[in-house]
Amino acid sequence: MTIFLTLGVVALALVCFVGEWLPIDITAITIMVLLMVLGLVTPEEGISGFGNSATITVMAMFILSAGIERTGAVQIVSDLLRRWGGKHSTQQIFAMGAIVAPISAFINNTAVVAVFLPIVEDWCKRQGISPSKLLIPLSYVTILGGMITVIGTSTNVLASGLSEQLGYGAFNLFQFTKLGLLSATVGLAYLAFAAPRLLPDRKDPNADVVSQEYGLKDYVSEVVVRPRSHLIGQTLQASGLRRKFDVDVLELIHSGSHFPQPLADKVLQAGDILIVRGSREDLLKIKDDEGIDILPDVRFGRDSLEAELSSGEEGIAEVLVVSNSSLIGSTLEEMHFRQRYNATVLAIRRGQEFLRERLSKIPLRFGDVLLVQGPEQSLLGIQTSRDLLVIEQRPLETLRRDKAGIAIAIGLGVVLAAAFNWMPILQSALVGVVLIILTGCLKPGELYEAVRWNIIFLLAGLIPLGIAMDKSGATQWLADSLVGLGSDLSGYWILTFFFVITSLITEILSNNASVVLLLPIAAKVAETLDLNPYAFMFAVTFAASNSFMTPIGYQTNTMVYGPGGYKFLDFVRIGAPLNLLMMLVVPPLIILLYGL
Repeated sequence: MTIFLTLGVVALALVCFVGEWLPIDITAITIMVLLMVLGLVTPEEGISGFGNSATITVMAMFILSAGIERTGAVQIVSDLLRRWGGKHSTQQIFAMGAIVAPISAFINNTAVVAVFLPIVEDWCKRQGISPSKLLIPLSYVTILGGMITVIGTSTNVLASGLSEQLGYGAFNLFQFTKLGLLSATVGLAYLAFAAPRLLPDRKDPNADVVSQEYGLKDYVSEVVVRPRSHLIGQTLQASGLRRKFDVDVLELIHSGSHFPQPLADKVLQAGDILIVRGSREDLLKIKDDEGIDILPDVRFGRDSLEAELSSGEEGIAEVLVVSNSSLIGSTLEEMHFRQRYNATVLAIRRGQEFLRERLSKIPLRFGDVLLVQGPEQSLLGIQTSRDLLVIEQRPLETLRRDKAGIAIAIGLGVVLAAAFNWMPILQSALVGVVLIILTGCLKPGELYEAVRWNIIFLLAGLIPLGIAMDKSGATQWLADSLVGLGSDLSGYWILTFFFVITSLITEILSNNASVVLLLPIAAKVAETLDLNPYAFMFAVTFAASNSFMTPIGYQTNTMVYGPGGYKFLDFVRIGAPLNLLMMLVVPPLIILLYGL
């Protein structure tokens, strides 16, 4: 009875993960509470995920990655990408493999993509190559590089923790490095050959972003205040234009002088020209109610709309909502975006969709790209935010470049201490965290911002599910059932089965959830058949990160979805053959390197 009750909870978890009615971290915590309420785990076991070595190690690695990133250490190395990238996308992909993959072996993947995404965009613009040719390869190279070491991804760390929990011991830092290097080399060769041919030119590197790409020509207009308008003598804030009509005033022109944001306290006078963002319907309402005239689109016919909105001290930038952003789930109105950043959101790109109306009412999601207009200083301020990533590179003086050598030395020390077994990975990572704070590479206040709490809560919620499956006997029951069904199959085919099934499941679940559910079963099957459990655990671990077919299967894929202007099928076109290639290559490599 307990077995089937546990499997019922697992089925519920799967449905909730796929349905995405709640964020996956909240779903995981809800499942954790349900397990305790049903008595499938004790309260101590239920909250054990928060103190689990895997959870703490992942948290420490987030902080170390942030410390190295804030000193500009990664940016220093990134200059090599410009020099080695050459003039062709194939050469650039090989350069990414040589530079980005080794970095992502030790630094959190999303942090690596956050650093290199603007650099790749800039290189594409200089060479006249569509970013669509290179941003998916950037994500895939990062994923492949993350599999070189145990600390490369949170999934690897979790798998190591589960191995220890099952009695097989934690993985060594470089335990599957040979496998990671070989599979990354195969994947890189495929990308260098296939990406330039299979990926379309979705995004023109030199296009007018505002009018051509985001289609805002009909959403940005010039209006003039009539001599008898109700608006005369009011400040823009008091006029309530934004509140009542959902329009944003981007610039005010008075007697030939241009006034950029902030404009809230500017008093309107007859003859003032306002450059506004809003739908024609909203502008017609203002025309009737407030006394304005909509001017013909003359100025924008002379110059590009982007040039008009970027004139003087004003600028335009595409801004990505990152995975650990505190803005996720909030609307622009709720977070007071305009007051907070002194900038205006002109449009939102969400995957293939462009949102141009009622922007203030739309809750933001991870991966959304905001087209933002504001003073250059405001855009630089956004670039220092940990909630948003400015895709176009701008000179940034807030990096602690004088600490870069210290941060690199600390990171190297953490790796060496774990590699030579001077101390466990958990212990060396925590020592590194203390040193990164004491040396000023990361300020104490930035420590909490560095941690991706959604991943921490996801791990803490999933670990008790693994405990419940083991305690109830569900893991052993599933393993015995699989052994019975596959009694006529060789060890190679059973290993390949686990690799394939994990690869498919991880496209619809989180990779961490896939590991928690399948790694213990794979290890039990290997044990029952008197095969090498490490080979099976490595297969599940690698397959869980082999998420190439969808933009939602892995967070770095989501990060490049909007900036690359991709369609969903672009990931299938380039990712499905790569998934198939890994299915053909990795299981034989596991057997060759580690035995069966």
